[in-house]
Amino acid sequence: MFAMIFSTVTPPERASRRRPRKLTVALVAVLAAILLAGGAFFAYASSYYRAGEIAQAQIDSPDGPPVVHGEDYLAFGDERADIGVVLYPGAKVEFSAYAPLARKLSERGCFAVIVRMPFNFAFFNVGAADRARAAFPDVGSWWVGGHSLGGAMAAQYAADHADDPDLTGVVLLAAYSASDLSGADLGAVTVYGSNDLVLDREKLAAGKALLPAGSLTVEIAGGNHAGFGDYGPQDGDGEQAIGADRQQEEAADAVVAYMRERATAAGNGKDALPKAA
Repeated sequence: MFAMIFSTVTPPERASRRRPRKLTVALVAVLAAILLAGGAFFAYASSYYRAGEIAQAQIDSPDGPPVVHGEDYLAFGDERADIGVVLYPGAKVEFSAYAPLARKLSERGCFAVIVRMPFNFAFFNVGAADRARAAFPDVGSWWVGGHSLGGAMAAQYAADHADDPDLTGVVLLAAYSASDLSGADLGAVTVYGSNDLVLDREKLAAGKALLPAGSLTVEIAGGNHAGFGDYGPQDGDGEQAIGADRQQEEAADAVVAYMRERATAAGNGKDALPKAA
């Protein structure tokens, strides 16, 4: 009788009974792979470049232009400035590490906002400049910029907002654009250090074709990749031959001078930005 019972279960029925088990095993395997990948990413992202003591001192200093501490940004300077810039941090770099550069920009009359990025990666919030700009509606016109990966994402933001009348240009610090801005009515200034061994020079050269007409590229002699912030040496970088403070001074000079030239060309008047002290 048992033989007769077993003989009534056909091969297709047996296969159908095995399918749910195979599906469960497959789903468990996929979930495990996702968890492992997520764990690996969190481990990778948790090891990041932290802001140094100089950056913190610039944030806490009672001297110079005021500092606004937002939930996800630090803002330096006059909230009614004619020109402002939103800065995106480099990959795996704490956003506050760029406080010294932001202060130098503000001292030259450019309101500077550094935005915090999720997991310290700008590609997780390319639109971060929207919130920063909305927080300071009295700024006359805006630039968006960033360091390294942050610069590339700032260029993407500029490409997505090329028709925004209040967006004036993009600032690329040790960065290049992968987005086509060649037809945009925007300014673009690229600044990098001659000793930068992290920046891909071939992509930097190729990226010039994607920038608007009238763009400017400035090489800082003796500067390196990490010198735009205060977060210590960066893996694979070249020698910092002039000191980060001087590199940031030269970068701020170049960026604000270009902004002023663009403002003058647009008919905003030669004094659209105050002269550097």
